[in-house]
This record gives sequence, C-alpha cells and structure tokens, in this order.
Amino acid sequence: MSSSTDSPRFDIPTPIRSAFVVGLIYVFLVGVSSLEAGIKIMGEDTQERLFSAVSNPIAGLCVGILGTVLVQSSSASTSVIVGMVATNKLGVEAAVPMVMGANIGTTVTNTLVSLGHVRQSVEFKRAFAAATVHDFFNLLAVAVLLPVEIYTHAISNIARAISEFLVGSGGGTEWKSPVKAWVKGPVKFLKSIWEQVGLSDTLRGTLMVLTGLVIILLALALITKNMRTLVADRVERSVNAVLGKGGGAIAMLLGLIITVAVQSSSITTSILIPLSAAGVLSLRNAYPVTLGANVGTTITALLAAMAASNPNSLTVGLAHTTFNVAGIVLLYVIPIARNVPIMAAEKLADLAVERKIWAVAYVVVLFIVLPLLGVTFLR
Repeated sequence: MSSSTDSPRFDIPTPIRSAFVVGLIYVFLVGVSSLEAGIKIMGEDTQERLFSAVSNPIAGLCVGILGTVLVQSSSASTSVIVGMVATNKLGVEAAVPMVMGANIGTTVTNTLVSLGHVRQSVEFKRAFAAATVHDFFNLLAVAVLLPVEIYTHAISNIARAISEFLVGSGGGTEWKSPVKAWVKGPVKFLKSIWEQVGLSDTLRGTLMVLTGLVIILLALALITKNMRTLVADRVERSVNAVLGKGGGAIAMLLGLIITVAVQSSSITTSILIPLSAAGVLSLRNAYPVTLGANVGTTITALLAAMAASNPNSLTVGLAHTTFNVAGIVLLYVIPIARNVPIMAAEKLADLAVERKIWAVAYVVVLFIVLPLLGVTFLR
C-alpha cells in the first residue's frame, strides 16, 4: 500500500495534459460555432426581440456586466457576443459597450476573493484594495472611452480598420476561416441531432444556442483547471519575483502572458490577492499585472472570432483589445492618471475596514443593482 506521502496515483503527465488543453480549445471553438448556428436557426424575429433591450449603449454596457457576473467569465460572455455579431443581427457599435461591460463584470471574482480576508483587518485592507484597483481602472476606462465610442465610434473604427487589413472588408460576407472548416463537422452533427427531434425552428435554435453555451462554459472551466495545474506554481513564483522588483512594464507583460496561458484574467488577478494580503506585494506593484490581464483576456474573443465566419466578429474581438490598450495608455502611461485608481481603491478599502457592510454593499450595488436598473430603464 502506498503511504500518504506518495505522489498521487492519477497524476497526468504534462505532455498529455497539454495535449488535452489543445483538444479543449478545439471543443471551445465548436461551442462558439454552435452558438452562431443556433442563433441563425432561431430566425429573424426572435433575434430582433432578443436584442431590442440593448439598443441603448448604456443598457448594452449593463448587459455585459450582468452577463459576465452570472457566468463568472468575461471569456464566456465575450465569446457569446462575438457569436451574436457573426449572425449580423448585433452590430459592432452595439456590441462594443457590451464588451466594455464584460471588462467590468469580470472584476467581481477577485473582489469576492478579497472578502475571504475580512476577519483580519490589516490583511483585508490590503486584499480589498488590490482587488478593487482593477474595478476602478475598468470603471474609469469605461467612463472615458464609452462616450468617445458613442459619439465618434473611434474604438470600433480602429478595430474595423485592423480587421479589414487582416481579412478584408466584405461587409457581412464570409471570410475563409480555417477554424470554421475545422469545426464544421461537429457543428453539423449537433444540428442533425436537434433536427431529428422535430421541433420548430425557434425551439431548435434555442436548444442549439444552449448546447453551444454549455460547451463553451464546460470547455473554459476545464481549460482553466488544467492550465492552472500546469502553471500554478510557476505563476506564483514568477509573480512574486517580478512584482517584488516593481517593474511596471515587465509586470504588465507577465499579467498578459499568464492570462493567455490560463485563459482567465480572474485567476491572474486572484493570485495577487493573497500575496497582497500577506504584504508580499504592494498595491502599486500588483496594479500593472491587472492591466496585463485585461489585455490577455481578450485572446478568447479573438479565438472565438476565428471560429465565426463574419469579419465583423473579428472587429468586435479587436475592439475588446483596442479598448483595453487605450485604457492603459490613458490611465497608466500618463503618470498623473496612474495614481487615480490606486487612490480610489485605498479610500474604499479604508471605508470597508471601518464598516465591513460597505464591502458587501459595494459588490451588490456595482455588479447587480446598477446593471439591473440600467437594463430595466434604459432600453
């Protein structure tokens, strides 16, 4: 019999686990294409009703926040947005505020993680500040860039120009995506399953959309779990070594690389919380990693766009990246603006330590109440 100190019997060798992750990425792309196919099956009237509530850009922003909070993944919500744009029933200009909302919604995870330190006031103050600096950066970026996008469409125009350079314009026509060809077989198989049930187009389309969503969420969860196993120890050592030296640009790059590797900005930013709570990292050292994570998380939308057939879907993926890069330029590269999210996070952490209910109220109001009000009254 093996003792408790023996290595786990069912450890998966690293090469096999890596190959498994590659297979999961393929499954994820199948899910994205299934979602697109389901929306097309549902029909024009259903799609118009589906998006009538988000014609207002502020409502679209709120939908992006709520959708991301509900699934706890900006990767999943932005993939859904890309799939909707691929059907030509959601325009690029309408999708961009949703993507901005997803950026805000994804910060709820590390904020909730910080609440785990609520019993120790000193640790909680550091952890809550490290979590909410991410919130304030995204809120300020949206406050500045959403009005710019609404009135000038600058972000979507930049993204569209890059998209046209990469794949051509074509308006709503299809471009030859190699990924689209790779996933064609499984998507066709899924469609044939629901066709045999003998339901209406709306119900078949709904089931296809739900199938795509389930596949996306399961694939992302398994990718995240396996990538965390592959790189978790290395991640903590790297974060500790690099951020302890206070290298802003290098730390930002590290945040981007880790997030691309684990396919989750929430994991990257959540790793910072216990390190910050323990006093290993200062708030100023942890801050740039969250910015790199913001850019790194956009890789999922770009992957999803590769699985879609409409160049507009690639434009939305690129708009997500453009928004995050522009936010960094405005709120980090400019020295005087760099301190604003940090000071706001520190002030809120002071309030939260004095009265713990402020921390809970902050999460509920920002991530649930305000978005619900926005969707309800700003249709």
